[in-house]
Amino acid sequence: MARRYVIKQDAAPAAPISGIDYRTALNEEQYAAVSSEPGPALVIAGAGSGKTRTLTYRVAWLLDHGTDPWNILLLTFTNKAAREMTERVRSLIPLDLSRLWSGTFHSIANRILRQHAEYLGYTPAFTIMDSDDRKSMIKSVVKSLKLDEKSTRFPKAEVLSSLFSLADNEGANIQETLENAYPYLSNHLDAILDVHGQYVARKQETNSMDFDDLLLNVVKLFQEQEHLRALYGSRFQHILVDEYQDTNYLQSRFIDMLSREHGQLMVVGDDAQSIYSWRGADMENILSFTTRYPAATTFKIETNYRSVPEILELSNAAIAANEVQIEKQLRSVRPTGEMQPALVPLNDDRMQAKFIVQRIRDLIEEGTDPNEIAVLYRAHFHSMELQMELTRGEIPFRITSGIRFFEQAHIKDVVAFMRFVVNPRDELSFRRMVMLLPGIGPGMAQKLWTRWAACPESRLETPPESFSALMLDFPVPAKSKTGWTQLCYTLDELAPAGKTAGPASMLLSINEAVYDEYMQSAFENYDQRRQDLLHLAGFSERFDSAEDFLSQLSLLGNTDDESAAADLSGGAVTLSTIHQAKGLEWSVVFLIGLCDGMFPHQRVIDDGDLAGLEEERRLFYVGITRAKDQLYLTYPRWNCRAQGGTFMQMPSRFLDEFPASLVEEWQVE
Repeated sequence: MARRYVIKQDAAPAAPISGIDYRTALNEEQYAAVSSEPGPALVIAGAGSGKTRTLTYRVAWLLDHGTDPWNILLLTFTNKAAREMTERVRSLIPLDLSRLWSGTFHSIANRILRQHAEYLGYTPAFTIMDSDDRKSMIKSVVKSLKLDEKSTRFPKAEVLSSLFSLADNEGANIQETLENAYPYLSNHLDAILDVHGQYVARKQETNSMDFDDLLLNVVKLFQEQEHLRALYGSRFQHILVDEYQDTNYLQSRFIDMLSREHGQLMVVGDDAQSIYSWRGADMENILSFTTRYPAATTFKIETNYRSVPEILELSNAAIAANEVQIEKQLRSVRPTGEMQPALVPLNDDRMQAKFIVQRIRDLIEEGTDPNEIAVLYRAHFHSMELQMELTRGEIPFRITSGIRFFEQAHIKDVVAFMRFVVNPRDELSFRRMVMLLPGIGPGMAQKLWTRWAACPESRLETPPESFSALMLDFPVPAKSKTGWTQLCYTLDELAPAGKTAGPASMLLSINEAVYDEYMQSAFENYDQRRQDLLHLAGFSERFDSAEDFLSQLSLLGNTDDESAAADLSGGAVTLSTIHQAKGLEWSVVFLIGLCDGMFPHQRVIDDGDLAGLEEERRLFYVGITRAKDQLYLTYPRWNCRAQGGTFMQMPSRFLDEFPASLVEEWQVE
């Protein structure tokens, strides 16, 4: 056994070299965490409490007290966050920080693997595949296995890529992930397992790793090569982790492996903002931290600098119903606000949109910067009516996803069917429609259009008596025949005897007959897109005809790019899902669509999923805590279901979980 010899550490400097007065720069809660003794520490930092400041000053404190930058590892979820924290530290303390490692989990894993890839059968020059590269390789594997010929609806590369990624990040096998997240693809299990096996082998053959492999392989490296795990564990004597509540299985394993001996680990996060389980994040990592590290000290930072007291009182009450949580009470340092949070019941989606647009216009006229106004929602389709009303009202808005509801691929796909039926001369819609079928690419689509354009009926201004009578015998590839036949008969349903059906009826027929099956194989977020189409059908009920519906969509999409950019440069309201709004803040926030079945999601209610319900409540909490000065909680009492009439909606159960005294109810007429 080798003799152990320890080099003594240099004595800490007598005074901080930075000259920082930490007690003045930080509040008491922040100071307690920043100045804590070495050892495991869990820092629960509530929304708007200065989490980034706390982490930054902790790094500065370590450097001020003699820690070599070489011995510090700072892990974040974005490169931007890592750069900003490093720059802030550099502005605080006059030291060369080039030897301090800071970055995302993936970037740090990459640095380690570049040094030791040969242990895993790779060379140091391995290629990191981006998402497009990954899909291309999966597509190539599928083609080599001839699976696209065996099944007309075998999952596309995008779906398989998401499935493989989720399995990797959750530490689960493919079958478990398929059963839990993609049950509608279970009939393809054996083939999917073949694709996965070949995909893994091909990555090794081509000296390539995808993004998830970086974490998967660094954990594997440390498992198989104990001397390397010990090497990096001894180097990184102080490990700091940001947004710890969002870590997944692999990230948690990586952290625990590095800190195994010394336990000098500080993790910062907020269990109340754990809202990403659907992409593999595991809140249990933060909840079980003190169990895995019994010597850990817990620090709570509950002083909030963002919101007025009225909003914080509401947020504290809103999250209180969660049984699984680390108790905390946010306190505001700001004076009393000008208004209580508003609870605004409205007749329907249309009235909700009109109220929001008018209120936004009033706020802007009163001097509120449009950039300081946000409308947040549970799902993208909740903003459908609002997007139309904002467009009509000529109020500039930006969407965090970058894609407006009616510009999404699945919306444009089903609308293409309708456009072609209403206007049989619409070549673009025809081509988009037929290219949804397996085996039909641009070349074949052009041939089919040429054949259709040669029919006299294609030049009519109204649909023919029967599309199928004219199109069934068009020459299509053998593997397209079944889909082509279904498409032809579906077109007949959309225009029986040459008369177009109502828009809702058309949308439902398209989805049920041909498009739902396509979505399952084409998109990884099938459930969300299916809900979008059902609500689009309900929305279309208000239009007298398919022509009216399509005309309205055309007007919404007919926006000049340059003028739109100019409008945004002058300020714009933000529309965002709550998931995409995490970490952001606005002076005024509208939290909309607060009805049971919309928020919380109907699936959570139907399944009796208590853990899912608590995550929905955390999502509600995150939405509330984005607001600095004004908060509006809105819900429509009535909704229109496609071909199902109008039905009453119950207010979200979350609205019944806090005292009525915390909000002011508005009556809108």
